[in-house]
Amino acid sequence: MAPSTDSKANGPALPASYSDLPYQHIRISHHPPSSPAPTPVVVLTLHRPGKHNAFTDTMRAEMVDAFTLFDADDRVKCIVVTGHGKIFCAGADLEIGFRGGQERINDHRDGGGQVSLAIHHCRKPVIGALQGSAVGVGITMALPMTIRIAYRAAKIGFVFARRGIVMEACSSFFLPRLIGTSKALHLVTTGATYRADDPLVKDLFTELADTPEEVLPRALGLAEEIVKNTSTMASYLMREMMYRDAGSAEGQHLLDSRLIYELFSSVDNKEGVKAFLEKRQPQFTGSILKDAPQAYPWWDTVDVRGWPKPRL
Repeated sequence: MAPSTDSKANGPALPASYSDLPYQHIRISHHPPSSPAPTPVVVLTLHRPGKHNAFTDTMRAEMVDAFTLFDADDRVKCIVVTGHGKIFCAGADLEIGFRGGQERINDHRDGGGQVSLAIHHCRKPVIGALQGSAVGVGITMALPMTIRIAYRAAKIGFVFARRGIVMEACSSFFLPRLIGTSKALHLVTTGATYRADDPLVKDLFTELADTPEEVLPRALGLAEEIVKNTSTMASYLMREMMYRDAGSAEGQHLLDSRLIYELFSSVDNKEGVKAFLEKRQPQFTGSILKDAPQAYPWWDTVDVRGWPKPRL
């Protein structure tokens, strides 16, 4: 079971070392692994040897816990998610099976969706390093990640119709936005698996590697580049501007204008310009937790802990 984050007014208690956390179905390592303290890049590995990293309720709880910590920890700037062994994640553990009727329908919260929202709510870039096949929740949990890199021959499957269930993990929101509604409908209607380089799914990935062994090193190299050169706050705000848009070009113009004008006075903008003029690497220190523009958040938040009240 995941360790308690024991949330307080100022957020969860942060660990002295992520690699020492007693998780059972995931592993977290610093980058480089020899570092005793948290590093700007951390690696989360789905870790169920002999089970193809199949998704369990324990994995759900541990991933939600870990991403809650990452989000609150200014020492962490980028997260890489990969799988142990040859498979990224084979989907839900079917030996455990699906269970219904144990709680009121309106009280249930999909486990995959809890993980996807934890990743989506994390204000740090998340890179998926899919070194092997990803099926069901194994691929849907990767959709809210910022960047996905995959082994080109990995099998990708949105297999829900073949199991008699529907899309989960918020994938009906993310999938059509990432690849288009036409391809998304094809994938979920057939329920078939496809190679990562198939035209139907390849747009999920910004890079495809020729071998499984190339995936994680490339993801780590990209994470290092991001941490070294970019403002975490700026990249997070731009992601949210895309997912939480104002609904029209004019509305987006008003949002763009307000955010960029506030950021002209931010510590990261000042540092970015100064570093460029001085021809050196920037040292960005801005954090959405303490330096967020006044316009943030500009959207109406939805409380998923309680069932929405019907409008009268």
